[in-house]
Amino acid sequence: MYCDQCGAPLQSGEPRCGRCGKTVLGLIELRRSRVREHVRLVGILWMAYSALHAVGGVVVIMVAQVIFGRVIHIPNGPPPEVTVWLRPILSFVGWLLLVKAAAGLIAGWGLLQRQDWARTVALVVGFVALLNVPIGTALGIYTLWVLLPAQSDEEYKALAKAA
Repeated sequence: MYCDQCGAPLQSGEPRCGRCGKTVLGLIELRRSRVREHVRLVGILWMAYSALHAVGGVVVIMVAQVIFGRVIHIPNGPPPEVTVWLRPILSFVGWLLLVKAAAGLIAGWGLLQRQDWARTVALVVGFVALLNVPIGTALGIYTLWVLLPAQSDEEYKALAKAA
């Protein structure tokens, strides 16, 4: 028998889980599953990876505005011909990174809260992350390995109901 919050094995008759301290209301018999064992780690990794993307997006936008936006005068800075097209491109890339970070943060938070919709969002951002070699590719493969199989859908729905 396992705790319905953290998945730790429970001893018969214990009123609380030994790992997380949650009061045992009803014991749930869960078999070992890839989703139950890895969904928390996938959520944490998406939160951390997205936080890095958010920092990168803010830095790119700041560089676009400060260096190429002529907010401050930089001696021997880039010529105006370069800033005309480089500033909008860098701004677009920065905002794209922020949108990607927001999607990853939402997916990670949803997985940690075991929301019904989080599996779908995590799969979408997992596919997008495959293009970001090497860390995004590794996280995307791990996300797909945990959440993509048909059996994972059933297991995740059972976890979401238990939460």
